[in-house]
Amino acid sequence: MDCLWKVAKAEGARGLYKGIGVNLLLINPEKAIKLAVNDQVIITTPMEMLKIQLQMAGTQNLADSPMTPNTTTAVAAASSNVRTFGTKSGTLPKSAAEIAQDVLRSKGVRGLYKGLGATLARDVPFSCIYFPLFSFLRLEFQPVEGPSPPHSLLAGCVAGMIGSLAVTPMDVVKTRLQVLRNAQGEAAYSGIVDCVQKTYTNEGIMAFYKGAVPRMIVIAPLFGIAQMVYFLGVAEWMIGWEV
Repeated sequence: MDCLWKVAKAEGARGLYKGIGVNLLLINPEKAIKLAVNDQVIITTPMEMLKIQLQMAGTQNLADSPMTPNTTTAVAAASSNVRTFGTKSGTLPKSAAEIAQDVLRSKGVRGLYKGLGATLARDVPFSCIYFPLFSFLRLEFQPVEGPSPPHSLLAGCVAGMIGSLAVTPMDVVKTRLQVLRNAQGEAAYSGIVDCVQKTYTNEGIMAFYKGAVPRMIVIAPLFGIAQMVYFLGVAEWMIGWEV
């Protein structure tokens, strides 16, 4: 709630929707691939890397730093805190396309897949937890006469909530690895092990569960609705197949 209030106050309602274009453009194929062959990291990793840069933009800028009598010193200090996210202009990024272009120019295609190992370490365990748990819960929740869309929705929500909580530590590691440019005073990480060690040493075990509640709030309805629509056979209906 504190994060929600501060972002809305500093950047307005639009600040709460940063990265929505990336989500809308790539979330559909990512989920389709996930339900089909579970190789969604091909799309997930670049999508989330770009989304993170846009969502973090504005957390450090000149307006947040108080001016001192020595204006030059204050501006220089504030400028060192600005996240440029790899953009050559030294300014905050305006779009995912701008970030992607700069990353491709400076680091190539591999730059868009920063955090791939951490993404796999998050998504594979999630699928191992989510799908069996969903199947079990749907059988538990369904009435004697058979399953229905609401039961698929409920089972998907509960399974998604539990699965997302279980893999939150690796989601924290993945997010920190995918930030392209750290602000002054923030730790830089060379890999998964280094990130885990520094996070635990500097912040303790609870740091690995930061953002757990918002993530559960997102994942639970997302996968619940997906399973309900899947149960209804909307895709089959659209292409004329018998359900």
